[in-house]
Amino acid sequence: MPPRPLTSPPPRDALRVVLASKSPRRRKLLAEHGIPFEVAPELLDDRGLRPGSVEPEAWVMSLAFLKASAAADHLPADFAPDAQVVLGADTICVSPEGDAVGQPRDRADAERTLRAFFGREHRVLTGVALLEPLTRRRALFFDAATVRMGRLGDAELAAYLDSGGWEGKAGAYNLSERLEEGWPIEYEGDPTSIMGLPMGRLVDCLAAFAQRTQAA
Repeated sequence: MPPRPLTSPPPRDALRVVLASKSPRRRKLLAEHGIPFEVAPELLDDRGLRPGSVEPEAWVMSLAFLKASAAADHLPADFAPDAQVVLGADTICVSPEGDAVGQPRDRADAERTLRAFFGREHRVLTGVALLEPLTRRRALFFDAATVRMGRLGDAELAAYLDSGGWEGKAGAYNLSERLEEGWPIEYEGDPTSIMGLPMGRLVDCLAAFAQRTQAA
């Protein structure tokens, strides 16, 4: 879904979402769930950031907040900050060894990542941050799911890698796309969390955020 330009403020009686992400999968999930949103004009480039000794759960929530905060700091001055919430999100995989696995750097990295997942179980974590620009009120949470990926033949894997379908995707794959292609994948948890936004929890969190905003 193409992003709507951030050119005018939403109505003051509606809580509108400003998405701090360029992910087409997150935009699609919001649209499919009927959540009006616009895309932030300034997005954080997190490619050089590394988690270090931070636990993966804390890391994805921290990155989600950094993305939301950076977007909130660059909203147009005439935008109605009391009628919106900035949404930041980040998704990583956690290898069976406990290492955080983000987006692959190149084709070779994507191949190493996928081969390490074959025949094994890994976790997928998505961190979410909601931030009200005016008050800096925020809500943070993460959601976790488990994925078991079977093995692919060398030719099938090579064709996927050559297609570039792994680019920009945590763990080098997108769940819905790979299931549609018949990859041997099983999972436990919210599939939308694996795809980049845990919609079950997010819808409830947005509703609670809107109620607190209206009551303030």
